[in-house]
Amino acid sequence: MSITVIFFLGLLVAIIGVVPPGLLNMTAARISLKEGAGRGIMFSTGVCIVVFIQTYLAAIFARYLSKNQDIVEILQRVAFVIFVLITIYFLVLASKQKPAKKETEIKSKHGRLLHGMLLSALNVFPIPYQAYMTITLVSFGWMNFERLSIVTYVTGAATGTFVTLYFYIFFFDKIKDRNFTSQKSMNLSIGIITGIVALITFINIIREL
Repeated sequence: MSITVIFFLGLLVAIIGVVPPGLLNMTAARISLKEGAGRGIMFSTGVCIVVFIQTYLAAIFARYLSKNQDIVEILQRVAFVIFVLITIYFLVLASKQKPAKKETEIKSKHGRLLHGMLLSALNVFPIPYQAYMTITLVSFGWMNFERLSIVTYVTGAATGTFVTLYFYIFFFDKIKDRNFTSQKSMNLSIGIITGIVALITFINIIREL
């Protein structure tokens, strides 16, 4: 299979996984609204660095994970706990949110890069998601486990993630004057979204018992 096709497969799979409103894309939009698009892009770059690593690891261990379902179940339970904690945090933050004040401290772009890397590292869903997708693509003969194929796919996935995050930054910048883009509303939205994800994960865990 052509490396160009593999690249776009990785890009498409990543877009499908990231395009639903979630913690990372909503946070990128919120940072962009508060601190400017430049810092939102730096945050997104940090996210994509970690996504590259996560997707690479997922591709390397895809064959192993397909034969050891217990590991996937463990990752699923860890993700559930993380998203419950994130949900509680943002819902409590939204309920206690005070009127926004102008920030006198200018946060560095370097800090937002690290922020993106840290928040992306806490999001473990790309690992099982990309592992499943890699296994599926290999089973269809659309890619293989050779190094060039994996690196091409991973690069496409990181690019797809960045494209999606940039779309969120651009989209929310265009509608920034509407009420639901306030900091309190954004925190509430993130809390609700992560709560739904946690609920879906919990249902899947119960169904697999």
